[in-house]
Amino acid sequence: MRIDLHTHSTASDGTDTPAELVAGAAAAGLDVVALTDHDTVAGHAEAIAALPEGLTLVTGAELSCRIDGVSLHMLAYLFDPHEPELARERELVRDDRVPRAQAMVLKLQELGVPVTWEQVAAIAGDGSVGRPHIATALVDLGVVGTVSDAFTPEWLANGGRAYAEKHELDPFDAIRLVKAAGGVTVFAHPLAVKRGAVVPEESIGLLAAAGLDGIEVDHMDHDAPTRARLRGLAGDLGLLATGSSDYHGTRKTVRLGEYTTDPEIYGEITRRAAGAFPVPGAGGPRRP
Repeated sequence: MRIDLHTHSTASDGTDTPAELVAGAAAAGLDVVALTDHDTVAGHAEAIAALPEGLTLVTGAELSCRIDGVSLHMLAYLFDPHEPELARERELVRDDRVPRAQAMVLKLQELGVPVTWEQVAAIAGDGSVGRPHIATALVDLGVVGTVSDAFTPEWLANGGRAYAEKHELDPFDAIRLVKAAGGVTVFAHPLAVKRGAVVPEESIGLLAAAGLDGIEVDHMDHDAPTRARLRGLAGDLGLLATGSSDYHGTRKTVRLGEYTTDPEIYGEITRRAAGAFPVPGAGGPRRP
């Protein structure tokens, strides 16, 4: 089985619609794909309706969190999307995305970049606006060469010159809320140092003690020594070690299925989940 547990669609900051994403996942030879848009489940219905036969969808979201001044992302899988407390927190984060993005555009303008809010809003479309949309505008303007080049201290990285904070969950609250909604939590790209400050390993231990289920080990932003270090940490803390592409369509060079999760780990995730179940494909075109 080939399993990719971290992807994004146009419901947040990916460039593929949910239907295009599941079609692409099937074409890439995946057996299981998770749709984990930022702080939203808006793409799930479209993905399920278009799900090709032979491909299973894991519903989820990537929750924006902060601990001791450091941003982190928490992947939440197979939770009940209607659980009111978690739904309310996701809405608070989403509502703060627009003023936060507008603040970052203003900072860029003050730095002499001729970016406009209208440009960023047009790039985001109906998706949940975020830094990748602003980064795309910087690429279009020729300020940086790639979206990844915008995530530096010079521009949009955590604490960077044009960075602005937004409402984010306390990760301990996120774990509690996801668990209460029957879901499973995995700390996304925990040592992606190129994005800015990362959470110290001591804090990962505290999150594990609070019920964190796993950490994302195999990821494009982790080099080989970092992956080995994280795999050892997962073993020490009794955490599940996952692998995922963090696919964003054309906004990143990574391909669907470039990094994958071991089937036994996937099986444990599904065993622990009680809020929702993986959806087997039947609604879309037959998988080639």
